[in-house]
Parts: sequence; C-alpha cells; structure tokens
Amino acid sequence: GATWVGMQPFTETRHIFANLGDGTYFHSGLLAIRAAVAAGVNITYKILFNDAVAMTGGQPVDGELSVPMVTRQVAAEGVGRIVVVTDEPEKYRGATGLAEGTVVRHREDLDRVQRELREVPGVTALVYDQTCAAEKRRRRKRGTFPDPARRVVINERVCEGCGDCGEKSNCLSIVPVETEFGRKRAIDQSSCNKDYSCLGGFCPSFVTVEGGRLRRKRPVAPGTPAGLPEPALPALDRPWSILVTGVGGTGVVTIGALLGMAAHLEGKGVSVLDMAGLAQKGGSVFSHIRIAARPEDIHAVRIAAGEANAVIGCDLIVAASDEAIAKMREGHTLAIVNADLSPTGEFTRDPDLAIPGRQMADAIAEACGPGAAQFLAAGSLAASLMGDSIATNLFMVGFAWQRGMIPVARESIARAIELNATAVEANKSAFDWGRRAAIDIESVRRAAADEDRPESHRPAASLDEAIARRREELVRYQDEAYAARYAMGVARVREAEAARAPGSTALAEAVARYLFKLMAYKDEYEVARLHADGEFLGRIARQFEGDFRVKLHLAPPLWARIDPATGEPRKSAFGPWILKAMALLAKLKGLRATPFDPFGYSAHRRGERRLIAEYEALVDEIVARLAPANLAVAVELASLPEHIRGFGPVKERHLRDVAGRKAQLVARFREPMAAATAVEAQA
Repeated sequence: GATWVGMQPFTETRHIFANLGDGTYFHSGLLAIRAAVAAGVNITYKILFNDAVAMTGGQPVDGELSVPMVTRQVAAEGVGRIVVVTDEPEKYRGATGLAEGTVVRHREDLDRVQRELREVPGVTALVYDQTCAAEKRRRRKRGTFPDPARRVVINERVCEGCGDCGEKSNCLSIVPVETEFGRKRAIDQSSCNKDYSCLGGFCPSFVTVEGGRLRRKRPVAPGTPAGLPEPALPALDRPWSILVTGVGGTGVVTIGALLGMAAHLEGKGVSVLDMAGLAQKGGSVFSHIRIAARPEDIHAVRIAAGEANAVIGCDLIVAASDEAIAKMREGHTLAIVNADLSPTGEFTRDPDLAIPGRQMADAIAEACGPGAAQFLAAGSLAASLMGDSIATNLFMVGFAWQRGMIPVARESIARAIELNATAVEANKSAFDWGRRAAIDIESVRRAAADEDRPESHRPAASLDEAIARRREELVRYQDEAYAARYAMGVARVREAEAARAPGSTALAEAVARYLFKLMAYKDEYEVARLHADGEFLGRIARQFEGDFRVKLHLAPPLWARIDPATGEPRKSAFGPWILKAMALLAKLKGLRATPFDPFGYSAHRRGERRLIAEYEALVDEIVARLAPANLAVAVELASLPEHIRGFGPVKERHLRDVAGRKAQLVARFREPMAAATAVEAQA
C-alpha cells in the first residue's frame, strides 16, 4: 500500500484497499500504514489475522500478536476508523482490549463494511479475524482446534449447477458432479474446512447437518499382502529420481517424508526437496526424491530436466504442467498418474469449466514414450475403499512400488508409516490396495463399487432412455398430461431431424435435454418435493450417524428480506419442522400455474412459464426451417437453456447473458448462407 502514497495525486481513483497478512504486518507492514497516515492518503488496510504464515506452510507469526494489539497499534499510528470483522463476534463482548472506538461486525457484513470504509477520508483499517482455513483443518486432525459438529451438504437434485456457491466462497471443496440431468455440485467432506461461506450462495439446495458425525465408511480390507508377488526393485548403480506431483493439503509432502525415512532406515542415501512455493490448499506441489546406494552418490537434490526415473502423479493437472513434463524423458521415465480430475480455482469462477484431461494425459504419455505412462482413477477408488480421499496418495505409492518404481523395501515403507504415527493402519491398507491395483485392477474396481450411487449419476444409454427418464420425472413433477406435452414436443423434432438430416440425433438430444430443463423449473412446489420426498434424507442418514438434526437454508419468496448491499434476498436457517411443511406444499403441486397458485403471480414464475412457451415456439421454427446446412446452428440454439441456471437474481443474470447470444444464433439460423458468406469474408 505504500506505493499509493506516490500514486494518488496523479490518478482519479479516490480510494484503494491494500491487503496485509498478520505476518507481513508484524515484520514491516506497520511501517507502510505509518507512511500512509503521514501522507494523508485515502486507503483501507485489510489486515488478515489468520494466526499463521499461511503462504509458506502455516508457521506461527514470529512474535506475540493479537487482534486487540493490532487495533491499538494502528490507532496509535493515527488510523481514523477501525473495524474488526469476524465469524465469532461474541468473543469481543465485554472487556476486549480493543482500541477505543473499534467496531466489531460479523463476517457476513464484510462487503457492507468495505463500502462504508471507502467513503471515510484518510487511512482506515479492517482487521479480519479468522484462523487460516487450511490450518483449521490441520489442527482439527491433530485435535488442537475446536471441530464444530456442523457439516454442509448439497441436495444435488435441487442444485442447478449455477456456481454461485463457488463464487461466494471461492472454495475448492465444492466439487462438480456429472449427472444425467447436468453438472451439479457436492461438498467433498474429506477436504471441507467448515468455513460455511458457501451457504451464502443464493440457492435452496444447501443443508447443514447439526450434531452427529460423518459415518466413516469402514475401510475394505485389501486381502493378505503376502499373497501379492514381490516386484523387482530398481538397482542403485546410479541415484534414482522420483518426482511426486500433487496439490497442497493432500499429503504430497508426507509422501516425500515417508519414502525418505524408508530409504534412511535402509542406510541408503536420500534427499527430499519439496517445491511448495506459495502453495496453499489446492496449489501445485512437487516433491523431488533422490535415493542412492550411499549418501555421497547424491550430488544434487533437485531433479534435472529429463532425469526423473519415476513420476507419481497424484494430480493429473500438476503432472501435466510444464515443470513436471520437463522432468520426463522417453525411454527413461515411468509414470503412474491419478486420472481423477480435481477442481481448480478457475472452477469457482467458471461453472462450465472443462478440464482437458485427455489432452493432459496424452502430453504425459508422449513425454514418457509408448507404454511408460499409466493412468487410473486412484482418487475415486481410494475414497470408496478407504472412506476418505486423503488415502489417494498412499494408494498411488503402493501402485508405483508394485510396478518396481521405488527402490526401497516394502517393510521399510511400512516402518516409516508406523514412525509417522498418523492413521497408521489406514495408510498401510491404502498402500496395499495400491499394490493390488497394480496386479489386478478389475478386482479392486469391483471391491470399490459404490452401491449407494444415485441413479441420476448414471448416464442414459440411449436417446430413448433419456426421454423416458425425463418423462417419468415430469409425471412426478406435475402429471401425465404435462409429461405427454414434453414427449410429443421431442417426438416432433426427432421426426423432422430424421427426415432432413438422416443419421443425426444431435438436435433431438438437445431438445430432449433442454425442453425438460425448462419444463421442470424448480419452483416452490418442486423444491419442497425434492427436499421432502425421502431420497435426500435417506442419503443423509446413510452419510451421518449419532444425534443430528437437519437445517435448510432458504430465502422464501414471500417473506425473505432484501440485503441492501447485494440486492439479493437474505437466506435464513429453518429447522426440521420445515420438512413437514414442505411435504404438505409438495402435495399442492396441482395448483401450479393455475389462478389459485399463490406463487404463480411472481415475476420469476411468470418468466419461467414464458421461457417454456418461447422455447416451444423456437423449436417449432427450427422444425419448419431445418436443413443440413443449419443443423449445427439449430443444435446450438436448442442448447441455450444449458446456460440458464440458478434461482432468483442469479437466474436473471444468466438470462441476460443468454439473450444476446440467442439473438445472434436466431439470425444465423434464419440466414445460414448469408452468415456463412460473412464468416468467409472475415476470414
């Protein structure tokens, strides 16, 4: 923020925000605040008090520091207004030691506080008091930090896949789930930091489970390890180089430590270099492991370009990065890579993000040469077998060891796991499952088969099946007549496409998918049905155990208050009683779109009915004008509802985005030859 002192006189910008971590603040950041006060510039310092130097591994701040101390220090420097923002405002009641005049606000008021501070002349400070989320998770695993008995679950059937929850929380524990009815969202309970900011997403699919605990899936025993053949381990006539790639927070550094200890126990030379950089949870991590017959044989700890003998890719995206690819060489490198894709930070901003997994795998295979790279869905296999995705990396190590890629004995790795003294039996079991997968992957897949997988996750095998499943859903949604309307609309398109574009079903598939999406809009009756029909509650009962209760987080249209800062209705938490009310409401679905529908007069519901009519009219025009020359444009036009997602204001934003694209496509569809000529002229 100190550069603003020199910049402000030469810009029309009146005010800026500057971010400071508590570690930076402690060692030098306070001097920048002093300079800004002396210069009298308009700036708000957002001081993150997260109790850890989070960028470089979660070390404690080098010295004594507390939120009250920070407020008193900046007040003494002359900062005009100070606000503490926290998710626990109650801890500042009574004698707090805060500087005089300091205001304490809840975290949910952050945006409003920032808007207020930017209007205050001079230097202001916002102290954001919240322990680093990744550190919370680590400390909870060690039993040194409170672990609230509160979990967030998403009802995937209600979820629209709009991504507003990811945008509000920027959290990588919100993962995509591909279903027959589109991409949905789920919470990865293995990595969730219990930040709860995802609840701010404007969506009625979020549920919190209060009390109780996760029902840990009992790990499946891998069988007798002695029954597995022992591989031929690499000779150490030269140092052996292993590159482990993955993401922060999943145990990549632990893998390096375990293999390093195993080699040390055998009296071998070993070096382990962890390239974590500024990686936080979800950031790229590389562990360079070099093992030699004698310590003096190792002359460099970092693996040079093209010198990796083995690559254990615990994350496909990191394994396909330029840095990892550079370490591979055809005829020299063997690679084992987890083919399951992890969400990236970009996914929180782009709900349609498609990670090019196939191209990434091809790049790795090309770098290693024919037959030298293997890919397996290690993440989902390990999670199903062990009940926790954190087991993935040890599963990968077991697979790599069985393939002869790690030059240390199995007994030494087991002893290193024991010395680590964390989840010893689970880690040994994950290692043994990886060994079995390297010998007989099909038996491992059978053992990992998820019997509780929802039917909606299974893709339809044919267009007929896709139509039949959606027709059944519309019967449950409304009635037989409504479902018949859908079926006749799709049949008309199939007939026209078969006559005018023989061999193609792309248009019929698009209309089957998106006419259903529009007709099954999630109004109050449908959300009530999907929450109260027992399927979702049954899944929660299988996922949790103990004395727990369910709370739904909703913004009921007739009484939700509007947040003046965001313009969106505010959500409230409702206890289990709301499910009984929803069961009654679901039975009243016959009122939908009739004069007796109390919700049907709202602008949102009128708009959703209008969308159906407009889409049916558009389909009629497509059927009338369809030709081989405009088939591709017709499919794109019929698929536009894919981008109409969400609820309330979120859906309105998507509708505005789609409107312009629709106008362009309609023009191209109506004049395909003119459009083609224009494209050629531009080329």
